[in-house]
Amino acid sequence: MSGTQLPRRIAVVGSAGAGKTTLAQRLAQRLALPHVELDALFWGPDWTPAPRDLFREKVGRALDGQTWATDGNYSAARDIVWGRADTLVWLDYALPLVMWRVTRRTLRRALTGQVLWNGNQERLRTALLSGDSLILYALRTHRRRRRDYARLARQPEYAHLHVVRLHSPLEAQRWLKSLPQAQPKPEDRSP
Repeated sequence: MSGTQLPRRIAVVGSAGAGKTTLAQRLAQRLALPHVELDALFWGPDWTPAPRDLFREKVGRALDGQTWATDGNYSAARDIVWGRADTLVWLDYALPLVMWRVTRRTLRRALTGQVLWNGNQERLRTALLSGDSLILYALRTHRRRRRDYARLARQPEYAHLHVVRLHSPLEAQRWLKSLPQAQPKPEDRSP
């Protein structure tokens, strides 16, 4: 951001598998902000999506604070997230990179049995052989997300947002490092 104003309410968006959660976590750590992962609010046990009204309520409560970094593309809550954010970080990575990342991450999660939100786990069968495959979803939605985010960022209701459009992981890393490291609060320091 320009001048000395730091981002305090940050929404990270981009294609599935681009690294939204990782960047939001790193931003939260660097700027000493709470991290809110929208997937954790949306997905219930057994990959059951939260009803729209409940999801919006959860998002509203989670983003009620003065500072946060969040990640996710949920249009059902975009007005809440983007409306409250001061900074929109858009990971606008090339399709080959996104496909490599989402495939690698999905396979790692499935092979290691990594437990995600509310006990959910990715399965190889779903990842590779299903219409619900996140890999196929990333492929199908990449172009649309790029077009939609460019259009949405110009909408009057989001004119307050400082948009940071990053085209590569290296660019994201450089931008992150350009932000000052938050100093621990006195109560956070060990005696």
